[in-house]
Amino acid sequence: MTLSQIASISGKGGLFKVLAPTKSAIILESLDEKKARMVATSHHRVSLLNEISIYTTDKEGTVPLGDVLKKIYADFGDDPGVDGNSDPEELKAFIKAILPNYDESRVYVSDIKKLVKWYGILLQYAPEVLQEDAKEKKDEEERKE
Repeated sequence: MTLSQIASISGKGGLFKVLAPTKSAIILESLDEKKARMVATSHHRVSLLNEISIYTTDKEGTVPLGDVLKKIYADFGDDPGVDGNSDPEELKAFIKAILPNYDESRVYVSDIKKLVKWYGILLQYAPEVLQEDAKEKKDEEERKE
């Protein structure tokens, strides 16, 4: 599974695996124990995780979510030390440690909470996404040396 096969739906908690596209909808399955299936139509705001970015203050302006998830996995592994219920200041310190140049005026605490929750879901139900990314990063660093 890759980030391009995992989606978020606005207004619905959790993440969903993209099973199959249809002519006017997408068939999704929740990434949890229930494995509930649903059909997302044009009325739903569906975002694939590989299309999501986090605002930064550098010249690029954003960093892909995949890169941020890789960094969290590389730095913290199975325990990021925060969760969705953590204090807002702890969450800001966490994102600052991962992405020092994140745009504090455009990245809200609710966004950081969502990032931490998504990381937990991916770690539990799709760890191969994070492990593949970390493996690619290690291979890339070895090639540079």
